[in-house]
Amino acid sequence: MLLDPHQLHQNLDRLEDIERASLRLVVQALYDYRQLAQEVFHTESDLVADVGEDITREALDRLGMPRIDQRLFGKIDYKQACYLFHPDYALKQALFVDSKAEKVEGRNTATLQTSQLSMVVRQVRAGRLLEVPGKLPQIIELKGIAYLSTTIFVKYNYAESGGNRELVDLTVIAVPNGMLQERYNASPLDTIWLAGRNAPTLGEEFRVRLDLRRLKTKARWRVQQIPLTGAAFYWDE
Repeated sequence: MLLDPHQLHQNLDRLEDIERASLRLVVQALYDYRQLAQEVFHTESDLVADVGEDITREALDRLGMPRIDQRLFGKIDYKQACYLFHPDYALKQALFVDSKAEKVEGRNTATLQTSQLSMVVRQVRAGRLLEVPGKLPQIIELKGIAYLSTTIFVKYNYAESGGNRELVDLTVIAVPNGMLQERYNASPLDTIWLAGRNAPTLGEEFRVRLDLRRLKTKARWRVQQIPLTGAAFYWDE
């Protein structure tokens, strides 16, 4: 029996479990691919953002998943309709995985667009209280079928020296579904967001930075760090 995603409004702990399981899948795919990712990042001459997107897609395609023949849309690198199986239930999911490559100095934040969020961004910016709705539905209805929106964000943290770039590690983040709004961003003063790198005076589209330290304070498991060499990977719960 398939679980109706709309029922998750009354069971937020189950929703958290679904997002945790989805994050584990993406983390495992990237962990298995990490050595090749480091090699690709070092040898490819493409823009770092394009290299990161390619690595994410290749890692997830290599691992594979129970796909559903349904096309998804949106400004996100990897999009896949799939099943999520649990011993007590299964559901249809719209899995979105976006990638970003940044120098290691920026590893504590992740810049997102509203098209990648189903939450409302509640924050204080320039002394003003803001509430900006995300444009990604919490639940996507396609041909009369409901798919739970799940967003994972992958950061490729790299260092650059003498014209060479080296992938240092990966940060994989589970962005909360909008149904979890009150748990993670109840008010502009109880927030996980920082001001984004956009200039409203120039008419640039609204962006926001997810503060990974604040998110870990709410739920440590939502931010996982994958080392590429040396230290072993341990799931941070």
